[in-house]
Amino acid sequence: MSDDRVFRFTRFVAINVVIAVFTGFVLLYLFPDRTDRLWAWTIKPSMTPTLMGAGYMAGAYFFFRVYRAAQWHTVGLGLLPVTVFAWSMLIATTLHWDRFNHGHLVFYLWTALYVVTPFLVPAIWYAQRKTDPGLAQTEVMLPMWVRLAFGVLGAAELVCVAVAFVRPGLAIAIWPWTLTPFTARVVAGWFSLTGVFGVAVAFDGRWSAVRIAVQAAVVGLGLILIGVPRAWGDFDAANPLTWVFVGFLVFLVAGFVALLVVMDTRRNASASGV
Repeated sequence: MSDDRVFRFTRFVAINVVIAVFTGFVLLYLFPDRTDRLWAWTIKPSMTPTLMGAGYMAGAYFFFRVYRAAQWHTVGLGLLPVTVFAWSMLIATTLHWDRFNHGHLVFYLWTALYVVTPFLVPAIWYAQRKTDPGLAQTEVMLPMWVRLAFGVLGAAELVCVAVAFVRPGLAIAIWPWTLTPFTARVVAGWFSLTGVFGVAVAFDGRWSAVRIAVQAAVVGLGLILIGVPRAWGDFDAANPLTWVFVGFLVFLVAGFVALLVVMDTRRNASASGV
């Protein structure tokens, strides 16, 4: 039945994910230089754990909204990018098993998270999909050019992500800060989130289905941008990709904030009958 409800089990999983990923945010974003003692493996330089921690905070925000959601379709779209991300982390973990601090508590938490979520998240999406009522007559839609932009940028990002994951040496050679084969795949996995999200937005287009995921993206990308000055010593200022990376972050954060303002204004106007 398309009643748009969120199952109790979905809420249970969501709040547990919030606890797990918020812990990741605290350990990685607040203490990026202490991963040898606090994390599942030692990560250097500090920009990589900063990026990961920012992503975990975005995840904490998103899954808290899943936990609190009154309508499934407002959060369902976000589970597709999370599924691809979770699978990328599982594969990276398997390929680089020797890099972990196997006796560390966080290692067991990391392993449990990325053994379970690649299967659990798509299973929840599959079970919940029948509750999505689809396009309503009063739905505020993203303009077609915005959907096209999301799709093109998302597809291009996914191509880059796939290359970096399959051939991490190529990413290592050009990336603005130092990567290893493991962290190259991990960073690629994080960027798969926005890539899959862009393609999903292009196909869906409902503002009500996109809004919360856009807010989560602002949280994550904004925290990465804030973390750049702190980790600036990790960057190669002579590498043009450094400035492309920072500029792209600014573009995405500004673009997403502008989209939130414009589309929420249209939604409110539509709701009031203006």
